Amino acid sequence: MSTMTLHPTAATHPPTLRLTRRGRLVVFLGSLLVVLAVGFVLASGSVATERPGTPEPTRVVLVGPGDTLWDLAADLADDGDVRSMMAEITRLNALDSGMVSVGQELRVPTS
Repeated sequence: MSTMTLHPTAATHPPTLRLTRRGRLVVFLGSLLVVLAVGFVLASGSVATERPGTPEPTRVVLVGPGDTLWDLAADLADDGDVRSMMAEITRLNALDSGMVSVGQELRVPTS
C-alpha cells in the first residue's frame, strides 16, 4: 500500500498578490475612470418635463448702421431699466459680448 504526504507549508500559506508602484497607479487610474464614468451617466439625466413650456413672446429686430446694443435696449425698455433689457437681449440671443454687427438679426422681447 502506498501513502501520500502533504506538505503543510503549501496548504497554510495562500499565494499573495503584490502590486508594484506602476500597478497601483494603474489600479487607481482605472478606479477613477470608472467613478467618473458612473458620475457622467448619473448626471446626464434628462431635465425635460412632460408638459410643454410656453415660449417667450419675441420679435426680430435688424441691427442697422450705427446701432449699439445699448441703443436697442434703450428703445425697448419701457420702464427705463436699460441694463436689464440688455441682459435680456443677451440671454435671448446667447451673445458673448455686447458687440452687434450691421445686418444681425436679434430676438427682443415684445412689450
